[in-house]
Amino acid sequence: MRAVVQRVSEAKVVVEGQTVGQIGVGFLVLLGVRRGDTLEDAAYLARKIAGLRVFPDGQGKMNLGLAEAGGEVLAVSQFTLYADTRKGNRPGFSEAASPDEGKRLYERFCDLLAEQGLHVETGVFQADMKVQLVNDGPVTILLDSSERHRPARG
Repeated sequence: MRAVVQRVSEAKVVVEGQTVGQIGVGFLVLLGVRRGDTLEDAAYLARKIAGLRVFPDGQGKMNLGLAEAGGEVLAVSQFTLYADTRKGNRPGFSEAASPDEGKRLYERFCDLLAEQGLHVETGVFQADMKVQLVNDGPVTILLDSSERHRPARG
């Protein structure tokens, strides 16, 4: 699984002119599910995102986690995070999970965040969504569950 995590002061998702998910301070998470991803991948990313300390403390240092900052999550499924652009100019998506598997793991990921006490809003799976956000910082973190087995650097 891949996640693009953006610290936001506000974000929302609109489908067919209707707001379907909206948050204030928190994370906009664009989540891509890859063929072969498991519940372990979803759990890893949910834990990692819930624990990210990228909100400013009293001294302005990135030291607070999402819950400490009173933040929320807007999670949006985004299979295009697995676009393959190595050949030609039109991306292929053969690495992305099937829609059924992608939806199952996306929904489980959202449930896992909520089980950690976080307020979670969502987009609509497979819908044409318009995402609006105010990126705060900007702070944008890329996470990939396949890297959990690699040793940390430095």
